[in-house]
Amino acid sequence: MRRYLVGLAVAAALLLPAGAAAKGPSSASITGPGLDRQLAITGDGELGPGTPLGRLVDFGGFMAQMYGQSPAATVKARPIKSVLGPRYRITYVVPGPNAVRSRVVQVVYPFATPVPLTYMRPGQTYWGTRKTVGGWFRSSPALARALVQAGLPARR
Repeated sequence: MRRYLVGLAVAAALLLPAGAAAKGPSSASITGPGLDRQLAITGDGELGPGTPLGRLVDFGGFMAQMYGQSPAATVKARPIKSVLGPRYRITYVVPGPNAVRSRVVQVVYPFATPVPLTYMRPGQTYWGTRKTVGGWFRSSPALARALVQAGLPARR
């Protein structure tokens, strides 16, 4: 019984750094129609919607697409009744353990109807060996507002 408990404690200790490493991005850049250059999004990507980057992470489903969540907030297939509109590409820089900085790409359709959508390709590698969960995320009009406030052209 003692060996079992010691083994369980060691396994838990090994898993803690992996869980603690689940981080938000440190920066993001956006390219797409109506932008004459890359749009830099700054702020704190971990603490919620207090900064432009935090709003993008929060409203765009980054955490669910990157790490997964239960119940799942993403779906594998594009929502059928959606009209996508202009497509923007977001490249996130995600700091990880041992000073590793990974880049992960998300596509955003801020003016999709009936609601804005984001998509992250499953299986993108980050931190050397980890893979994104990916999928489609249904957002809210708050995503489009946050992106326009950050510098995206207002379109409809």
